[in-house]
Amino acid sequence: MTPHPLLDVDEVPAVEPYLRSVGEVFRAFREQDSGNVSYGVQLPGGDRWFVKEAVTDRAQESLDRAWAFHRAVRHPVIVPQLHRITVRAGGRTAAVMPWRQGELLYGLAARARFRALPVPRVLRALDRILDAHLAVESAGRVAVDLYDGAFLYDFDADALHLIDLDEYRPGPFVLTTDRLPGSRRFMAPEEWRRGAVIDIRTTVYVLCRAARLLLDAGNEERAWRGTAAQLAVVQRGTRADPGERFAGVRELTAAWWAATSGR
Repeated sequence: MTPHPLLDVDEVPAVEPYLRSVGEVFRAFREQDSGNVSYGVQLPGGDRWFVKEAVTDRAQESLDRAWAFHRAVRHPVIVPQLHRITVRAGGRTAAVMPWRQGELLYGLAARARFRALPVPRVLRALDRILDAHLAVESAGRVAVDLYDGAFLYDFDADALHLIDLDEYRPGPFVLTTDRLPGSRRFMAPEEWRRGAVIDIRTTVYVLCRAARLLLDAGNEERAWRGTAAQLAVVQRGTRADPGERFAGVRELTAAWWAATSGR
């Protein structure tokens, strides 16, 4: 059996020259705040792959955390890291993932287009996000740095994928820095407080913020497209005191689905 050029190689001298030697690099993402450089590569058989290379120590730490996360959590919505390659130039690694088609909802145009979709399509996307986080909860992980830049939506196929969950980690844990990485539009109050406990109730907050922002017609959060019952679920899940939120993703999901089935 012929070795796979990405899944069966353990070490390369440098990533980009190697990728160009085995296929066509059709996208390159070079200016990334994360310290990664990523590539979309198409192999001769037509298969497309995404390769993320750490080029800084901080990026390598994040990529290592992501590797551990993907060994613990598998879900059809979460784009997996299937293999990693050691890079001799720099001594870091690159992660290999399947390529998924879609647009990141972090972009203003894509977000506006998503918000204009029929409500049932938005609800299906939210269901996928919640269902994926049931798997996250079951694996004893908590969400960190979840925001709309992790939501990859294929408008043609009506399919949502979760990418770049690199900061997810085992929980609960105590925050030892002044804040966690993330978007202030999504982050819970405790994510800004050194010494705070970050646990599954923090994940509940972030998921409810995702629902609030995706099921709204605008950035001002004045055009809620859901029901009053759904909004009540969101409001409970985003209370400032973690003890007043849902106890976990399973309880949140049950409440959300009950509110949604009553539409």
